Amino acid sequence: MSQLRRATRSVAPLSLALVAAACGSGEPVTELPTFETRAAYAIGQNVGGQLAASGVELDLDALFQGFRDAMDGSEPLLDEMQIMQTMQEFQMRAEEFMMREADEAASANQAEAQSYLAENAGRDGVLTTDTGLQYRVLAQGDGPTPGPTDRVRVHYWGTFIGGEQFDSSYDRGEPAVFGVNEVIPGWTEALQLMQVGSRLELVIPGNLAYGQNAPPNFGPNRTLLFEVELLGIEN
Repeated sequence: MSQLRRATRSVAPLSLALVAAACGSGEPVTELPTFETRAAYAIGQNVGGQLAASGVELDLDALFQGFRDAMDGSEPLLDEMQIMQTMQEFQMRAEEFMMREADEAASANQAEAQSYLAENAGRDGVLTTDTGLQYRVLAQGDGPTPGPTDRVRVHYWGTFIGGEQFDSSYDRGEPAVFGVNEVIPGWTEALQLMQVGSRLELVIPGNLAYGQNAPPNFGPNRTLLFEVELLGIEN
């Protein structure tokens, strides 16, 4: 159910302590027989992955030298002010890279969505609301319709345009229960179009889903597809 909650994302600062475990003899490590070797490798993987994701090219020899000097207590090649200024510039470059990546992904997702939404709008039975939400009634219920402050019980599954499933209450074996106004805008709108017992097919454009604040595995402006069954309104 966490996939449907309104998402907010803050980028963790990349003010990393430049820890690199592979600063020993320079020989490749092929075995990790002790805790010390495993811990060193795990730290290297963790920090190395974050540095790689920053998109900032780094000189590994200088990286390892900085690590050695800190561990040995040697006189650093940069004073504290220079280190602070350099880390601030690193942070700035990393954030610029992430913004470029997000903009490119958002543009690609938006282009994919426009094509799909235009094609889907012409399918039999598909209705489009003023906000751009598309839905098709698969089964019409005859129960009450929830309001924005109600809590509902639903079964659903969700996929991306390409068919990849990212969430399913059916797979978990139990319905989801949540407030109508606690989820993404496309769901909030769709639920108030349904009567208990109804089942809808939804196409939710990115601006009615997570927009730019999408979870990392979704990507910004991603259009989401759902099949939703409204089982009941909770007291």
